[in-house]
Amino acid sequence: MNKYDLVPRIVENKDWVTFVFIISLGIIAITKAAFEKRFSDFVNLLVNDKYLKIYKDSSNLMTWFTILLFIVQLISLSFFIQLLLSFLGYTTKTNGIAFIQIFTAMSFFILSKFLVEKIIATSFNIENLIEQFNLYKVSYRTYIGLFLLPINITLYYTVFLNYYVIISLVVILLAINTITYLISLKNYQKLIMSKMFYFILYICTLEIAPYCFIYYLIKN
Repeated sequence: MNKYDLVPRIVENKDWVTFVFIISLGIIAITKAAFEKRFSDFVNLLVNDKYLKIYKDSSNLMTWFTILLFIVQLISLSFFIQLLLSFLGYTTKTNGIAFIQIFTAMSFFILSKFLVEKIIATSFNIENLIEQFNLYKVSYRTYIGLFLLPINITLYYTVFLNYYVIISLVVILLAINTITYLISLKNYQKLIMSKMFYFILYICTLEIAPYCFIYYLIKN
């Protein structure tokens, strides 16, 4: 008599990925329709700094334009991280639970960091400097998030995901992030020099320590 071992077949639902992409594109379309002039200036951010000059006031950090595109940024970066983890074998690119976990962790980390930044900036009396500095960073990082969205779609629906593509994208993203960070330091050097001691404390506490801590957690 033959013996058979029954192995449960787990089929992952892939429809959620398409739904997430549609939501992201829908948010972008709504933002473009609601803030047409501002969106037009924003998409030219890498060509000129007109957007930063017009919307340099710190109050622009909490507008619906920024919030809506911030959501797209979170979705885009979360899915890109999932693609990296799937390539490394820690999960699959169709694992919806993993995406929710990554999205939640990123949201918590960024929002918590922003709240702590506000508290420290107020305590050190450098609130105006940090708000302008954050607006600059948020603008470029949101742009990077939008830049990643079509790349995520392409990598998900094709077989282009390989070692060289992953390394190239990570290097490009790190390079863009580093360059924009250095440019922001240059643009606000007068304000920074007047509050140098407190700004160094801010950099060490909130721009270096959190990422070192994350690296330590991932490594261990």
